[in-house]
Amino acid sequence: MNTPGAILVIGATGTTGRRVSAGLIAEGHRVKAAGRNATPVEGAQAVRFDWDEPATWDDAVDGADRVYLVPPIGSSDPAAVMLPFLRQARAAGVHRAVLLSSSAIPAGGPAVGRVHQALPGLFEEWAVLRPSWFMQNFTGSAPHARSIREDGAILTASGEGRVGFIDAEDIAAVAVRALTDAQAPNTDLVLTGPQTLSYDDVAAIITEVTDRPVVHRHLTFEQLRDRWAAEIPLEFATMLAGMDRAIADGAEDRTSDTVLRLTGRPPGTFRAFVERNVS
Repeated sequence: MNTPGAILVIGATGTTGRRVSAGLIAEGHRVKAAGRNATPVEGAQAVRFDWDEPATWDDAVDGADRVYLVPPIGSSDPAAVMLPFLRQARAAGVHRAVLLSSSAIPAGGPAVGRVHQALPGLFEEWAVLRPSWFMQNFTGSAPHARSIREDGAILTASGEGRVGFIDAEDIAAVAVRALTDAQAPNTDLVLTGPQTLSYDDVAAIITEVTDRPVVHRHLTFEQLRDRWAAEIPLEFATMLAGMDRAIADGAEDRTSDTVLRLTGRPPGTFRAFVERNVS
């Protein structure tokens, strides 16, 4: 019987990556925790990895047979670096790849959509996780969290559009199953929480739970694009603002049963998330 190889987790200290690593380690799997600084992760082998430094790729894939892929942050063309890496990973013995994408980006779409489209041709075993917007967007150093703390406001161009916000814990739980179950999903998986909420709803829930007033300020597409462009490249800012416009048009007003179907437990609610994480 062949001994399974290690599972390479790219972005192993990030929002989903650290949770995926923890879930895999808890189940006894060997994990290579990859990141730009090779930050130690208890129970895993830390390895340096940088999408923009191909010299780091060999050590990362050495001995791995599965990989969890978090695209380079802030890139409008992640396929330019990801596809060469994936071809190298396949040649090195990786046979299953699980890609973190977005519910807003279909196969062949912009940004990571090109990687999604290519994945089935590169690996016999694969999955693309397409989560809705993260509940973690309202915590830590995320822009919504900062504006809530500083101004008591959430700023979007989403209008009354609704989103099936999902906890990164639930995304990671699905990723662990997609990486380790005997049968790979071999499909894309839309991941949502149990209900859809407008940003007005979100503001109301945070207000009720924290007893601190929070409002939703409605911006135009142009206002949001320009606000983002003060911090990130215009092309990426335009893409992000366009996602808000799509929400306003109803693109994210849906829920799925994926978390329950793959993990055996329902996804957590936004209210419960706020009660645990927002103060």
